[in-house]
Amino acid sequence: MPLGGALPLGTCPDLCPEAERAARERQRRLHRLEAAPARAVKEYARPAAGKPRPPPSQLRPPRVLLATVRYLAAEVAGRADVPPPDVAAFVWDRLRAVRLDLVLQPGAPPKDAAAVLEAALACQLCVAGPPGGEPGRSPGAGLDPQLLHAQMQEAFGSLRRCYADAASPEALPRQGLFQSLFLLYNLGSVEALHQVLLLPAALRSCPALRRALAVDAAFREANAVRLFRLLGALPYLPSCAAQRHVGPARRRALAALARALGTARGQAFPLRRLAGLLAMDSVEDARALCRAHGLAVEGEEGQERAVFVRGQYTESEPLPALPCALLVGSKLGGCTLEQVVMGEGPDEAEGVLPRTPT
Repeated sequence: MPLGGALPLGTCPDLCPEAERAARERQRRLHRLEAAPARAVKEYARPAAGKPRPPPSQLRPPRVLLATVRYLAAEVAGRADVPPPDVAAFVWDRLRAVRLDLVLQPGAPPKDAAAVLEAALACQLCVAGPPGGEPGRSPGAGLDPQLLHAQMQEAFGSLRRCYADAASPEALPRQGLFQSLFLLYNLGSVEALHQVLLLPAALRSCPALRRALAVDAAFREANAVRLFRLLGALPYLPSCAAQRHVGPARRRALAALARALGTARGQAFPLRRLAGLLAMDSVEDARALCRAHGLAVEGEEGQERAVFVRGQYTESEPLPALPCALLVGSKLGGCTLEQVVMGEGPDEAEGVLPRTPT
């Protein structure tokens, strides 16, 4: 969508323009998460070549876009009466529409634009965080993992360009946190690390980025003990960003143990100790991981051991999609998803730029 010629800010005061809401109601296309027409949220529509830009009355200004993200985080993301894949698909579609509305308003103040993009990206990470299985897996079959990954990278790109264009980085208090989320989402990526190392020294020194750099170093070095200790110390939102790498990191650690402990007759390793080493939620999860890699588990309940026999370890089976309550879910604590998404939680200070001495 071309951006030549500054457009006035949108004037639509609602989560969904009245014309779209009425049309979708007539066509019976309201989603079941839009319980009433008054709660409809503008859906994403791909821009068509040659199609005129929508008038300001069809665009939501930044304050309404921010309110839309808040509504999705507070009222929709946690819905337990709808299957999680349906919730995730709905929220991601509406967040994509939020970003498109913002793109069509290039005259929006950078601080307001950054606030919208930050909240939308945080909501994406929280709602559709993939399980600790294959990288890029979504929580349900209704979501295409490749599409989700592409949209997440697009969201990070839009936000980081907004940061780069800002005249005063100090006016963007969440920048350190979201630069760290970019690195955690792309652990092991040379390009992502290079981009982070090009950031100003003052920004790289904020606690959130220092911690993300430490996690990335442990991931690159395949230091499982240090990696899972650092992942366990991450706050909730950074944990959501790094979650897609948990499964591959566990597989890599298990392969290292198989090489080190594998013998012709088999060497046992306590399953409870393995679960603790890999920061797993339970011994049952450790058992499932071992069996998915061809390793036998023996012993009575409470005394179970993984048996490493040389040549039996295999990666022919897909990684099991195991829960991540210990590394992710439990860290929400007393905060709501809305507080995390909108930057109102207690961990936000980690991403704040250090004060410049006067």
